[in-house]
Amino acid sequence: MATDAKRKAELEEKLRDWVGADAGSCPAPDVVNGQMIRHWCAVMGDSNPVYQDAEAAKNSIHGGIVAPPAMMNAWTMPPFVPPWDDLAAEATDGEQELHQLFEQYGYTGVVGTDHDMEIRRYLRLGDEITASKVVEAISEEKPTPLGLGYFIDVRWIFRDQNDEEVGSLLFRTMRYQPAQEAMPVSSAAVSSVPTRLPPPKGHDNAWWWEGIDRGELLIQKCSACGVLRHPPRPMCGECQSLDWEPEASAGSGTVYSFTVLHHPQVPGYEYPLVVGLIELDEGTRIVANVVGCEPGELQIGLVVEAHIEKVEGGMKLPFFRPAR
Repeated sequence: MATDAKRKAELEEKLRDWVGADAGSCPAPDVVNGQMIRHWCAVMGDSNPVYQDAEAAKNSIHGGIVAPPAMMNAWTMPPFVPPWDDLAAEATDGEQELHQLFEQYGYTGVVGTDHDMEIRRYLRLGDEITASKVVEAISEEKPTPLGLGYFIDVRWIFRDQNDEEVGSLLFRTMRYQPAQEAMPVSSAAVSSVPTRLPPPKGHDNAWWWEGIDRGELLIQKCSACGVLRHPPRPMCGECQSLDWEPEASAGSGTVYSFTVLHHPQVPGYEYPLVVGLIELDEGTRIVANVVGCEPGELQIGLVVEAHIEKVEGGMKLPFFRPAR
């Protein structure tokens, strides 16, 4: 459905009142504890001893066990029950109310675009964390490959039991009218045939995508200690070396975990969409789509093999299929 000029002006007048508004708070249901830290480290493959080994942590600069910095928002993360799936549902905080507003004006699509986290100190066992949210900014309406939409910046401020700020997270989402429903801007601005989102290529991972284009699945290997890591990043998490080299993977592995996505349906993808966490035989893990079988046939431990295939626009991506 296309939003006419009057409704658009009405929406944007309401949005101005939201910028700078309090969007609610989320107290953590549990204190920072070793069980959740251990589970996180197992899932992420993080073996840093200061997160789990009491003796090693005591002898470190921390003087005791600390939580991985990337866990900052895990302590206060609420259950994912999108209220915009049901407009009759009552919003439980300001951010949900804002999303319902966009929904009512025809911006039915939602996608996370990026986030920026700042850590002020490590969290320690027993810390009590509360997150408060503020709507920091809402962009003007912009044409995107997904459709006309607005970018929403919500900042989470994390505080401890002494009301001291321990970190923050700026999370940006986009609410949009799916391209087939939105008002046309121009043939150049909005594609008539939605395609997959192109991969983000930067200084630290361009070499990996170049390998994919050549038909190679590469793994980053630390030149100092030999640890394999993925996704590519500039520093080794084990020894902090900046030296690395690429190693070719045979492409065989097993399904370590997986999820089947049904909603929200982003244009350019086929649903249900299976996203797998694949443990490669070389000893590291990679996230990729699993194809060639029905979602109900998938199971943990299924043996799979990589196939680099061409998708829309000549782009190549690694997919995993059940091994022959």
